Amino acid sequence: MTEIYKIAPAALWREAEALGRFEGAPVDHTDGFIHFSAAEQLRETAARHFAGIDDLLLVAVDAEALGPALKWEPSRGGALFPHLHAPLDLAHVRSVVPLPRGADGAHVFPAAIP
Repeated sequence: MTEIYKIAPAALWREAEALGRFEGAPVDHTDGFIHFSAAEQLRETAARHFAGIDDLLLVAVDAEALGPALKWEPSRGGALFPHLHAPLDLAHVRSVVPLPRGADGAHVFPAAIP
């Protein structure tokens, strides 16, 4: 199983849990799809888009279960990023863990993230 990841504010994720689906963050609504990252893209995504932000969650999702609504499309520097062109059914979520910041201010990822 290939996992992709979403960094989400905890309050926004709690709303998704209440709905049973995640419809995206404001940037996702603007762009027309839900932004995800592969494991090796996470640190740069956090540094670029979530620097200095606390109370975040790291959501791991089963990429294969998303079907054709998941597209790998060029983004930063031409790298392919996973974009979901549909709401995320929470049945495909594999884990949700806190994404704290360390003493240096950078987010601290689980050991399994490169």
